[in-house]
Amino acid sequence: MPKSLNEQKELLAAEVEESFFCASGPGGQHRNRTETGVRIKHIPTGITVTATERRSQAQNRDEAWKRLLKRIAAQRVRPKKRIPTRPTRASKAKRIDDKKRRGLTKKSRQNPTDN
Repeated sequence: MPKSLNEQKELLAAEVEESFFCASGPGGQHRNRTETGVRIKHIPTGITVTATERRSQAQNRDEAWKRLLKRIAAQRVRPKKRIPTRPTRASKAKRIDDKKRRGLTKKSRQNPTDN
């Protein structure tokens, strides 16, 4: 996969839907009157990211693209497959010993007449 942000944007441009909206929060009249919030949806995966932190639409757009690329890359990573292993002889013995000890503890709680 290409390294630069612009190259990655160009490859994904056909697969995304980009929309702009009025963002809320600090920033004054400029922020309230212009559509500075950016929402990008990657259609094949359904991933949606938004960016509203900056007063500038261009800065929010760059931030949203970075987030989208990061989420897509994270989704592509597959966890390592677990190799099943059998319990060792020592772990089996320990489990049996714990069960016996637990049984003795419970038995000692009973009334003497119930034995």
